[in-house]
Amino acid sequence: QVQLVESGGALVQPGGSLRLSCTASRFIISNYPMSWYRQAPGKEREVVATIATSAATATYADSVKGRFAISRDNAKNMVYLQMNSLKPEDTAVYYCSVYIFNSGTRYWGQGTQVTVSS
Repeated sequence: QVQLVESGGALVQPGGSLRLSCTASRFIISNYPMSWYRQAPGKEREVVATIATSAATATYADSVKGRFAISRDNAKNMVYLQMNSLKPEDTAVYYCSVYIFNSGTRYWGQGTQVTVSS
């Protein structure tokens, strides 16, 4: 069973930075694009960033372009999300996710809370 465990969420002031980590197990991330999603209270879950298998390309939601950076370390089976210039509207639970095409299933971690507030 695919496992994804997020860490690094915290309370941070506006303008601050955080780095989220996602530790994957029971599958090899180098075979798959990896994504970060977030869900704010009362809102639908939305994709924040996706990184290709080779890390050569990444896509971002318009709301985080220029502030967030997704990266991966295939050797460590980990994915990261560097978040800079954080805003109160970035407050959400952040999830690491992978779509396993062989099973047609999207898997999620348990999420990590990011709160941006003064």
